[in-house]
Amino acid sequence: MGVFTYESEVVTIIPPAKMFKACILDGDKLIPKIVPQAFKSVEYIEGNGEPGSIKKVTFGEGSHFNYMKQKVEALDKDNFLYSYSVIEGDALMNTLEKITYDTKIVPSAAGGSVCKTTSKYYTIGDFELKEEGIKAGKEKTLGMFKAVEAYLLANPDAY
Repeated sequence: MGVFTYESEVVTIIPPAKMFKACILDGDKLIPKIVPQAFKSVEYIEGNGEPGSIKKVTFGEGSHFNYMKQKVEALDKDNFLYSYSVIEGDALMNTLEKITYDTKIVPSAAGGSVCKTTSKYYTIGDFELKEEGIKAGKEKTLGMFKAVEAYLLANPDAY
């Protein structure tokens, strides 16, 4: 088994508390509403969002995946930290044991925020992850993030 780690940063003009609330705390409801082609639905199988909770994410019409199950590993509302693992589903492509995401939203110098994410891909056997696959996933995540940003700009009183 190998572990491939990737880091990314996305800058937004939205303050950290507002972005965290919209993307993380309310993202299960908001993202299917504003980006239905990404996520059709999100339902909790165990728990209600606290660490240890497990949720099933059903992908939207435009995805080549059907579903994934995520386990919430950590949630720190005061420091805008969120960690989860993809533990099941066709998004793992029978080549990954799991994927973990550690996200922290911090203030930016310009008054908005920076979303910093560390992704770890745990491969099965000798499988080597291709950069193109990681890049495609990052672009989809960026698209969702920017959709939330646009929603918040268009609806300034939403959060």
